[in-house]
Amino acid sequence: MATIVSLHAHPDDEALLTGGWLAQRSAAGDRIVLVFATDGAAGLADHRHSSTSLAQVRRAEATVSATALGAARVTWLGYADSGMANRPSQGGRRFVDISVDEAARELAAIVDHEGADILTGYDANGGYGHPDHVQVHRVARRAQTLAAFRPLLLEATLDRTWLARLLILLRPLSRLLPGLTLPGDGIFTSRDTLTLTVDVRPQLTAKRASLAAHASQHSGGIRTVAILLALPRPVARRVLGTEWFVEVP
Repeated sequence: MATIVSLHAHPDDEALLTGGWLAQRSAAGDRIVLVFATDGAAGLADHRHSSTSLAQVRRAEATVSATALGAARVTWLGYADSGMANRPSQGGRRFVDISVDEAARELAAIVDHEGADILTGYDANGGYGHPDHVQVHRVARRAQTLAAFRPLLLEATLDRTWLARLLILLRPLSRLLPGLTLPGDGIFTSRDTLTLTVDVRPQLTAKRASLAAHASQHSGGIRTVAILLALPRPVARRVLGTEWFVEVP
């Protein structure tokens, strides 16, 4: 039995990037510890939520998601959501402004306390370039070196092959889709760099339950979580049925 400490920038990232794999490992008997750098208070949501109440809502949603995935513990680094690069948040202690060493020492303490065998972070692009996701990449890499017993680091990512092609098709339409922000070409990871590809189709029910737990992220514009939950099951198996990682020994 292994212990896995899974670091994420905001609540719902755990479902999107690692939900199937975490549910799979939990079902196999591994101990799963979810660590969130921020509470996602700068995330998009409809007008019903102020930033303070949204943070409370998203913390509660993370607990429900953790249960769906079989996680044993949820913990928070307590930094402020930095917002998107073109819509930065204004609060203090933004995650992106914290020194990498400071955040990494806190994460390494959790890794050591749990005796973690595996730590997860994100790829060097931070997926689609969100500042907090890029910071997760830096912090996880540094925490791996600071931990007393260095865990295997798995950087969660996506195979960008089809995403890059989809972006080419969507860019001409983006002006007609209010609320849709498209990233540049430097996203996720090329197929030849991926080192671990996991079939998580047997965990589709758990992964979709984890996504559904983040109800605040179903509204407030064109939302990835809402789109994924609306997919018919056969399509969802294809879109959500594989998760990818890059191993950092």
